[in-house]
Amino acid sequence: MCGIAGIVNLKEAEAPSLEQVVAMISPLRHRGPDESGVYLDTRAGLGHLRLSIIGIDGGTQPICNETGTLWIVYNGEAYNYLELKEDLLARGHRFTTRTDTEVLLHLYEEYGPACLDRVNGQFAFAIWDAVKGELFLARDRVGVRPLYYTFTPDGRLLFASEIKAILAVAGRRELDAQALSQLFVFWSALPGRTFFQGVEALPPGHYLRVAGRRSAPVSYWRIPHFCEQKIPPGELAEAADSFAALLDDAVRLRLRADVPVGAYLSGGLDSSIIAALIARHCKSRLKTFSLGFADPAFDESSAQDEMVTRLGTDHRRVLVEDAQIRTLLPETVWHCEQPTLRTSPVPMYLLSRLVREEGYKVVLSGEGADEMLGGYNIFKEAKIRQWWGRLPGSSLRPRLLERLYPYVFRDPSRGRQFLREFFAVDPRQLDDPFFSHAVRWGGGARNLTFMSKGAREQLEGYDPREELVHLLPDGFAGRDFFSRAQVLEIELFLAGFLLSAQGDRVAMAHSVEMRHPFLDYRVIESAFRLPPHWKMRGLAEKYFLKRACRDLLPERILKRAKQPYRAPVRSLFTLAAADYVEELLSTASLKASGYFDPERVGRLFRKVLSVPAGEFDNMALMGIVTTEILHRQFVAASSWKGVPVVRPDLVCTPLGRKKWGRPRG
Repeated sequence: MCGIAGIVNLKEAEAPSLEQVVAMISPLRHRGPDESGVYLDTRAGLGHLRLSIIGIDGGTQPICNETGTLWIVYNGEAYNYLELKEDLLARGHRFTTRTDTEVLLHLYEEYGPACLDRVNGQFAFAIWDAVKGELFLARDRVGVRPLYYTFTPDGRLLFASEIKAILAVAGRRELDAQALSQLFVFWSALPGRTFFQGVEALPPGHYLRVAGRRSAPVSYWRIPHFCEQKIPPGELAEAADSFAALLDDAVRLRLRADVPVGAYLSGGLDSSIIAALIARHCKSRLKTFSLGFADPAFDESSAQDEMVTRLGTDHRRVLVEDAQIRTLLPETVWHCEQPTLRTSPVPMYLLSRLVREEGYKVVLSGEGADEMLGGYNIFKEAKIRQWWGRLPGSSLRPRLLERLYPYVFRDPSRGRQFLREFFAVDPRQLDDPFFSHAVRWGGGARNLTFMSKGAREQLEGYDPREELVHLLPDGFAGRDFFSRAQVLEIELFLAGFLLSAQGDRVAMAHSVEMRHPFLDYRVIESAFRLPPHWKMRGLAEKYFLKRACRDLLPERILKRAKQPYRAPVRSLFTLAAADYVEELLSTASLKASGYFDPERVGRLFRKVLSVPAGEFDNMALMGIVTTEILHRQFVAASSWKGVPVVRPDLVCTPLGRKKWGRPRG
């Protein structure tokens, strides 16, 4: 896994300089500490930072084809690169390295953009065609790896793995009010959006082809839409066996590496399945990593220990205390480059640090199973509300929500009247294609009142739901109820938060690559062929997955109630471990940044400090705090201190490649 960056002149202009490319890759050193390289010609400058995992020797990038006309910088893994290489060799291509990077370059040379259909992997890459003067950018199907770009007024295209690389050379250091409103409503920015004005994210499953003028992203893959079919009950067992074999193959491919591979083990169903499958393929003892929490309400150590005992893994655990979350939050925001409504990225930041300290670069995780196979409470909530809407007078159906959210109803001030008011269903709402997420988004939209008068004026007439409609796959409204809910989770929360702030960004902060077998595109397409009632049977989550993998796990893990991964929030505001939160939420600070109303935020802060606040209150305050942190780091700061300048190991030009070598010390 790596970091990439580059500049392409779309008009006649001064050639990109080595100093500009170095300025872009320098703040990305954490993504690739092993090697670095630059390519320069009169139109383009490409930069690369390498985390060596496959083809360690001789794989320094940028890499070119035999004629030196195509150059690639690549962040990711093509897990089926060995099979792809065989096909390319048969077609006359020749290779000088053992890397999947060179395979991808020749695959593009052979098939053009259609090469993306053949790659099973997670990636973001750029290929420069020096003859055509054309840049090709692409991102993997579900957005595991990040890729950002901007078109500048002077006719340049800048791209990078992280936004800070773009802002080091160009770009407006201003936060986007519309993206902030999306955060509070959807819990993440919409696909293609970032929190910085003028900087765009290449959406998952898209590529961008630019030659001489600005162009728009092109979709090459979307979440599949299979019409619901009546499948005979007897086919469940056969389908489960086929799915288990497919998932096992996805794990096998993701164990391809020239370095040791470990696994995250949360104690939940998904990571336990992945660890068990890895153990089948491992010739040596598997190393696993997990989080433990000082607060028992968040801790899953006992379930982790059961799986460690069953699999005999060499296990390491980091114990997370509330004070660490508060102390490390600003550092985590710096790497995530986005505000967040949750503290959960911070413990994952600590976990990846542990992985790196243990000498590992690669870990597999269970991310994606909840979205594909029906594991989230929001799917259950929507199902209950759908039942309720069909029988509005029922007194029993809404009480199912008490079982779903017991921590909400422990508060005596929140009785059944609150339940009816908060989750109320108008039967006419059942036809809303966003019905599954209406409660979440409605609660989030109310938090927009904390924005300042100036920000609300900027948002006048803007409805983020209307923008979302135009971003969803064709035929979204015609999908079944359960599939629509899945699509929303995958398109918004998975790509916009879980795979970024809670995935790539906190892992790569410590030069660790995460791999996700459940996000193998074959697994995704197989999961979307399944009938919804196989995924969630009544209110039993992931029924099909448990059936498919029942022989891998102990009974207690299979039957254990799902415990969503969460991290403490309230302690962020109440601990005296640091004073930056109070300062960020002061009237002077909020007025200076201008995003939020100081008086309303002050009332919210006092409420959170005085009584156990509700989830939406805590999330609102968290979003405000992290927005203010982001502003301080990227907008108000005139420069970034402590970022060492990278001296490239390799500088390439059309005339050849030159090894620089690093200075000692």
